[in-house]
Amino acid sequence: MKKIASFTVDHDKLERGMYISRIDGDAVTYDIRMKKQNGGDYLSNAALHTVEHLFATFVRNGEFSDSVIYVGPMGCRTGFYLVVRDSVAPEQAIALVKDTFEFIAGFEGEVPGAKRRECGNYLEHDLAGAKAEAAEMLKVLADWTTEKLKYTE
Repeated sequence: MKKIASFTVDHDKLERGMYISRIDGDAVTYDIRMKKQNGGDYLSNAALHTVEHLFATFVRNGEFSDSVIYVGPMGCRTGFYLVVRDSVAPEQAIALVKDTFEFIAGFEGEVPGAKRRECGNYLEHDLAGAKAEAAEMLKVLADWTTEKLKYTE
């Protein structure tokens, strides 16, 4: 079988940050790494689940909502994929992700979509954990530029 692109990235060299994973036609996949790969510190399932709900809600209700294709967690629990149309410029994507983490870090209230009828695992959420993870990621992305979107060789 052909090796998929994400398995060709050297995960020992990959640092926390935001990268362009792939471009397929007009779809751009951003790799948002919140944790150091194979570092022993991963997103807890509950915090990851809450970040997913808040991330998806925020980006699908903002300026670029019509250009958002997908938001989802990585199975390794080190981050998320954000897939958008190429009408969202790379600098806009960085700003969108920063705005999203600011939203999550400051979120108060009931987690969107976290009721039994709305979610297949509605009891597993951790708002405090999600807020803490988002606040940490804001530090990582504070000075992120389009030049940093390329994976380290």
